[in-house]
Amino acid sequence: MESCILLTSLILLITLPFTSVNCEDPYRYFTWKVTYGDIYPLGVKQQGILINGQFPGPQIDAVTNDNLIINVYNYLREPFLFSWNGLQHRRNSWQDGMYGTSCPIPPGRNFTYSLQVKDQIGSYFYFPSLGMHKAAGGFGGIRIWSRPLIPVPFPAPAGDITILAGDWFKLDHRRLRRVLENGHNLPFPDGLLINGRGWNGNTFTVDQGKTYRFRISNVGLTTSINFRIQGHRLKLVEVEGSHTLQNTYSSLDIHLGQSYSVLVTADQPVKDYYIVVSTRFTRRILTTTSVLHYSNSRTGVSGPVPPGPTLDIVSSVFQARTIRWNLTASGPRPNPQGSYHYGLIKPSRTIMLANSASYINGKQRYAVNSVSYAAPDTPLKLADYFNIPGVFYVGSIPTYPTGGNAYLQTSVMGANFHEYVEIVFQNWETSVQSWHIDGYSFFVVGFGSGQWTPESRNRYNLRDTVSRCTTQVYPRSWTAIYMALDNVGMWNIRSENWGRQYLGQQFYLRVYTPSKSWRDEYPVPKNALLCGRASGRRTRPF
Repeated sequence: MESCILLTSLILLITLPFTSVNCEDPYRYFTWKVTYGDIYPLGVKQQGILINGQFPGPQIDAVTNDNLIINVYNYLREPFLFSWNGLQHRRNSWQDGMYGTSCPIPPGRNFTYSLQVKDQIGSYFYFPSLGMHKAAGGFGGIRIWSRPLIPVPFPAPAGDITILAGDWFKLDHRRLRRVLENGHNLPFPDGLLINGRGWNGNTFTVDQGKTYRFRISNVGLTTSINFRIQGHRLKLVEVEGSHTLQNTYSSLDIHLGQSYSVLVTADQPVKDYYIVVSTRFTRRILTTTSVLHYSNSRTGVSGPVPPGPTLDIVSSVFQARTIRWNLTASGPRPNPQGSYHYGLIKPSRTIMLANSASYINGKQRYAVNSVSYAAPDTPLKLADYFNIPGVFYVGSIPTYPTGGNAYLQTSVMGANFHEYVEIVFQNWETSVQSWHIDGYSFFVVGFGSGQWTPESRNRYNLRDTVSRCTTQVYPRSWTAIYMALDNVGMWNIRSENWGRQYLGQQFYLRVYTPSKSWRDEYPVPKNALLCGRASGRRTRPF
């Protein structure tokens, strides 16, 4: 970047005032070797998925607009895919890393992902998306820092700490997959992990009087979690790329797939304190801890682990409604976040998505609008590109619940580029749902109990709700979002409960434009893996 600045200055000195120089955004290169390895997260030996020998995997650090070149070598005995929870892949669903968009990396082969964190900041994570690999590890944190000249709405913290927390099973990923394929839901987890370790397995050292940023992601498979630090307050500052109003909490609910950033000031007497994660909305409560260690402390953690909320839904809904956008803070660009007036745009259509648990052919399945997703033999993106018939058809999932019996289908919903849509997630089940949309951030405009109706819009927050990529839906309730369809491609919409996702609670949104311009969507990568009915075909430029 420095050489680019020097080159620009030199050219400006010796050429006309009208001359401009376009310098490419920086590149960051990574080489990852994916292997099996022995891990002991709950005190028993398990076969884990390691990246460069690490569990969890290495941290990705990037700055807004950086290009990430990640060369992945698959040394497993089975195909493998990475996905990037929250990265928007502008114009580039080829790199999304879900089976609907990408062929898996075969054993003994490599594939290079080429991603740009275009106009993004914030806290995210990556994970293995194929089968139940996520139950074996292979996940890691992603931090996208603001560019140096873009103001951040809080002083630079003394340290930046990533917390990857979530539930864990002692059964390996193959046995968990067999449980699902035999027609059963996943069992209750065996424990919780923080950064790959169980009880007091991690120590985070802080200096008294200084403030630290904690980025917390729920990377689990089945349960919401609650995060808290004994004797300390959590000042929320960022949610999945949105700077928030800096409200202070004693604990935070973090649902499956969600990421939060909080500031924590080490303002207590010098000793050690519990960092606590516990399950939320489960009758049996799982808890695990790490240690917040003051640098000159000689006193270990003591006393009971501070309790957290358990089954209470009301407090969680109240907390969710307090998480608001900081309208005066800059995002990835030097302008206020609130300069995009999402609430003044009238949606062109409404989509309602209802989840359900059903039995199909005597086996447990999960569905969206009565359609339980059946994985095709060829990634949808490749079938679309090569015009391969019989893989899927657009409109194979209705845009409203039908109330009919669930059935299997490779479900793809059609949408047009530049549409502005309202999506309502309707949940009539007794469990909390967590929904994620790849390739997009959206505005969570409303929560409510019971059945959503057009009158529910009177309760929407059309001024300062946060923009994010994953949202919860409470039991027998609804959640509404607004989303600008500004990213052409084939995008996965799914449950973040991985058992439900695996058994059909997902579908693909095909955001389409007849344009063949690179301005709207990048062409198929030259290194694209081809599989299924796309094997042996030749790619073609636009």
